Amino acid sequence: MKKILTTPIKAQDLEDIHIGDIVYLTGHLVTGRDDVHRRVVHEGMISPYDFNGGAVFHAGPIVKESPEENVLISVGPTSSIRMEADESEFIRMTGVKMLVGKGGMGEKTTEACQKYKAIHCVFIGGCAVSAASHVEKIEDCFWRELGMPECEWVMKVKEFGPLIVSIDTHGRNLFVENKAKYAQRKEECEAPIIESVKDYLVID
Repeated sequence: MKKILTTPIKAQDLEDIHIGDIVYLTGHLVTGRDDVHRRVVHEGMISPYDFNGGAVFHAGPIVKESPEENVLISVGPTSSIRMEADESEFIRMTGVKMLVGKGGMGEKTTEACQKYKAIHCVFIGGCAVSAASHVEKIEDCFWRELGMPECEWVMKVKEFGPLIVSIDTHGRNLFVENKAKYAQRKEECEAPIIESVKDYLVID
């Protein structure tokens, strides 16, 4: 069954979601990356957009701006690890329930997602135009003085995705677990290769 999360998201909505699951988002998705996190976490500024129960997109969009209507051209994910140092506090302070970005996040974010009941999801990089096609419209924009890539673009979305769950509310992290799994298999995979070329190796 297709898993669709709708904002505002509640903790119980995330109980049956696990790493590796594919989910989609309907409702509102708001961009917020380095500068938004810095303002909230380090400068103590209250976000004009209330992220409680919401979803933040680590992304820098390209928007065709006009007084009549702001049109989204593309919205590609930023590497989420850039927000790792601040994300746990951002989750605690804002009540955000879904983080969306590119690549994985670390231990601090994993702990915060378990404690405050939030998830991190991966949107595939290189699909910025495709992502924009799932945005119905831009409803608002806050902290515009930060510049187009850094300000908060409030986007209305319908079944935005597919999104791969990389951190769930149960303390699991897909990227961390896969890294450990691949490390365990490294010697097993290397052994036959080394055996096949050992007669050609020159050891000083």
